[in-house]
Amino acid sequence: MRAIWKGAVSFGLVSVPVKLYSATESHDVSFRQVHAKDGGRIKYQRVCSLDGEEVAYADIAKGYETEDGEMVILTDDDMAELPSTSSREISVEKFVPSEQIDPMLFEKSYYLEPEKSGAKPYALLRQALLDADRMAVVTVALRQRTTVGVLRVKDDVIVLQTMMWPDEIRTPDFSIEAGDVKPTEVKMANMLVETLAGDFDPSEFEDDYAEAVEALVKAKIEGGEVKRTETSTKSSGEVVDLLAALQRSVDAAKTARGESSSEEDEDDKKPAKKSASKKAPAKKTAAKKTAKKAPAKKAAAKKAS
Repeated sequence: MRAIWKGAVSFGLVSVPVKLYSATESHDVSFRQVHAKDGGRIKYQRVCSLDGEEVAYADIAKGYETEDGEMVILTDDDMAELPSTSSREISVEKFVPSEQIDPMLFEKSYYLEPEKSGAKPYALLRQALLDADRMAVVTVALRQRTTVGVLRVKDDVIVLQTMMWPDEIRTPDFSIEAGDVKPTEVKMANMLVETLAGDFDPSEFEDDYAEAVEALVKAKIEGGEVKRTETSTKSSGEVVDLLAALQRSVDAAKTARGESSSEEDEDDKKPAKKSASKKAPAKKTAAKKTAKKAPAKKAAAKKAS
């Protein structure tokens, strides 16, 4: 893992120099939007909704839309005046009972690794959290914004979990009217709970969807069902015929203008014969190279797609 932040945890007069690592990564399956005919990726242009013209990235500014639909333009100078902080300190504010923190508030998780000089105070803080069965409520500046979070211990490692602000938790605007629940129904529900009771083991659960997508993609690759375009295919390491590449570029430009390509011109001069331009199926060796798995199984499905 690569550290994404360096700083120190401070509680009282004790300071613990630490490194911050992302504790989670998403293996969600993602797909590209492509042209079904040739597999080319779909591109999106930045177009102004008023004049319909494409806008250069340098001309794009931040806008804040008010409740009545008005747009307030914020310049770089305006953004520079906003309160921000670059502090490298995780400041412990208080230690609270673990059950007082609603899991709904948790947002992102990070591992804290002590620097060599902070190994002993790190172990001291870790043991104090375990003995007290409490979480440390902290404030920390990440990405130039101060946020609140908690420190807790997981598998002998101190974990920082940033939290959402209380006003970011939505209140349900619906009511549930279940009617009268009969004692016999409650008894049956309790029996069901007891029947399915057990300990939580995350290894018992697998992402069946990601694995199915991986298997489907692999089968299509091995079957030669791969769209190979000049713009999307990575170099295979073979020597490129520069003259042939230039000729294909000229032919593509002529085709775009509605003119006949050089190959078609040559075909008109030659007697009819079996076409040599028929697309050959994709080689399995190249396909298998594309489908090569990464160390993480689920990540391989994402890469292959």
